[in-house]
Parts: sequence; structure tokens; C-alpha cells
Amino acid sequence: MRYFNYLSGEQSDQVFYRAPMPFDNTSDHRTLAYAIGAALYCPATKLTIAEDIITHRHEGLTTLVLDLEDAIGDQQVDTAEHVLKKQLEQLSVALEQGRLSKEDLPLLFIRVRSPEQLVRIMDRLDEQLLLLTGFVFPKFSPYNGPLYFEVLASYNRKKSAIQPKLYGLPILETDKVIFKETRVDTLLGIRAILDQNEPYVLNVRIGATDFSSMFGLRRSPDMTIYDIAPIRDCIADIINVFGRMQDSYVISGPVWEYFSNRERVLKPQLRQTLFEQSLGRDGRRLRMNYITNYVDGLIREVMLDKENGIVGKTIIHPSHIKPVQSLLAVSHEEFVDASSIMASNDGQLGVMKSQYANKMNEIKPHLNWAKRIISRANIYGVLNEQQHFISLLPEHEHAYV
Repeated sequence: MRYFNYLSGEQSDQVFYRAPMPFDNTSDHRTLAYAIGAALYCPATKLTIAEDIITHRHEGLTTLVLDLEDAIGDQQVDTAEHVLKKQLEQLSVALEQGRLSKEDLPLLFIRVRSPEQLVRIMDRLDEQLLLLTGFVFPKFSPYNGPLYFEVLASYNRKKSAIQPKLYGLPILETDKVIFKETRVDTLLGIRAILDQNEPYVLNVRIGATDFSSMFGLRRSPDMTIYDIAPIRDCIADIINVFGRMQDSYVISGPVWEYFSNRERVLKPQLRQTLFEQSLGRDGRRLRMNYITNYVDGLIREVMLDKENGIVGKTIIHPSHIKPVQSLLAVSHEEFVDASSIMASNDGQLGVMKSQYANKMNEIKPHLNWAKRIISRANIYGVLNEQQHFISLLPEHEHAYV
């Protein structure tokens, strides 16, 4: 798998200064932590999961979460588990027959309901576990967390050396996390569990929909999650506990719920000039389509995610794949600054003017930022000078200007 693999070789050369690197579920821990990107959630009851992957229905898809929890009804659990196994069996057959290459298989995760279901699913899937990258653990807490990771650690200890490791992705979304009087103790308790199981943790994920529900809130399409005061306050504490550079976890952003527009209150937030410069007339049409479908709000929220050190996002609609992933590509200016800072970390300099001559780069204060930029650059690539994330948005048949 490789990000933006829908681009032709010529298009990729035009857009990228440094192309994204390939990865799969056998890649190293840090690569996979950054590679999850836009994680598309799909009900495990869906009967076309395998077909959609084999036929590349969702252009740009790199991560798929098969949901056995909130996306299905409580009376559908048995059916969903059965469908899930059948769909993974179809993928296995397609790989054996050559109708699907391993390079085109997205990172696959299963969101389970409980540690007990995790045991049952792992027993039930058997050889199909080789297709997976891991499991998503909802409503993760100091109480259920150790049970989830005991199951995962047991599997990883017993598996053969050639089988890929399976990882856990805890979701922080309980009342003990959002309510102020219990938050710090709960976050520190979760942190202790993750530290004990660090080799098996890929992401810390934020469940802002559940958080909002506890206050009877829901952000409108004109707002971002950072405009909702109690959620913003909680996200800040999550970043404080899990995002410290000395032992940082990759934190993934909460879902953006909107994919179709009815009426707007606030002015659209996408500059027309950048779309025109990147894609000409197609760019104007793409911008209007995004405005019509609230994607401008998603773009703003992802930009705020990045500013707060968050990488990747839960998504619930295929139209969100490209906007989220494209914004994770590193600009040429960011890469030049980060590379210069890393190369100058030899004690000879303390501060220097950036090669773009528009800022000062301080070696020690900016070194951790530079490390994160390089990690992102490896996975999502580095754009050429004068190229913007917009160049990665259109369908592959559109012309580049």
C-alpha cells in the first residue's frame, strides 16, 4: 500500500518532491502508527466489503475499520460476526488467485465490543487474522484495558515469526475521561496501561461523538470540534498526557459527521485562488463541490488537528478520504525546514534563518517538531514547491496544470 497510488507516475513526479513510501501490515511499529491516516469505518454487516476492496471502489483508501460496535444494532452481532468472516475469506481467496495484490490491501482493523468478543473473533477468524493489522478497542478504560491487551499480547507471543503482529487502538470516549473530576486520574491510569503494552499500541483515538453526547451537544457543520468548549478542554488534556515527545503516542482525530449540505449559516472557508492555481477550472468546480458538502469544515478541522499534533482521523464517508490524507502530505517548506534543523543538530548552531527566508529556525526548540515532520513525510510524501494539498484531491483522470 502507498498513499496517493491513484496518481500516474507522471502526475506523482509533478506533485511530489519526495514520493510516499510503501507499507503494509508487516511494516515497523512507527511507520504503521503514522500510516493509519483517514480510517474509514464500515459496518461489519456490509456484504460488499471484499468486493469494494478488490475492485478499488474507494479511490485512495488505505485504512478500513470493520465495525462490530456502534455501526451495527445490538441484535445484529451474530450476523455481523458471520458476515465479517465470510468477507475476509473472500479477500484471502482473491489474494491466492491473484485478483488482489498484497500491495493493494488496505490496513484492516476490527472494532470489537468487549474483550470477550475479541477472544471469540480471534478464535473464529483463525487464518484470516493474517489479513489484519489490529483491533480497535472502544470505551477504553483502566478497567477493560488490561483485558484487551492481555488477549492481544497472548496472541503475539504465540504467533509464528513470519506472521504480522496485531496491534490495539484504544478509543478514549467514556464519561470518566470527559468529566473533569475524574479525567486526570483516568487518563494517567490509561497511560500506565499503554506504557506497559507499548509494543502493541498504534494509536490513541478520540471519540468526540460520545463525549458530546454526555452534554447533549453536537457540533454544527459550520463549527469544528475545537469550537465545542468541553470537548476542546478534554482534547487538550489528552494531548498533554499522550502527546509528550519524550514518550509520545500518535493521537488520531475524531470523526467529522457531515457529507451533504442543506443550508449554510457562515461564509465558506476555502480560498478560490489556491484551487484555481492548482487545478484551473476543475479546481473551481471541486471547491464548489466541497463547499456544497461541508468538506470545507472538515478541512479546517484537520488543519486544527495538525496544529495540535494530531495525525489521522476517523471518517465515516468515502468522500472524506482524500481531503484528510492530502492535508497530511508535507509541504516543501516544512520539509526543508525540518531537514535543515535535523542536519544542524550538531551543536554548531543555535538558530538560523530558514531557507525560505521567512522565519527563524531554532535547533533545540524546533527539533521535536522536525522529527514529526520527517515521520509524516516518509508516509505521506513531500510536495514540490508551489504545489498544494489541492493537487492530490481530484479523481485520477483529471488533468494537472
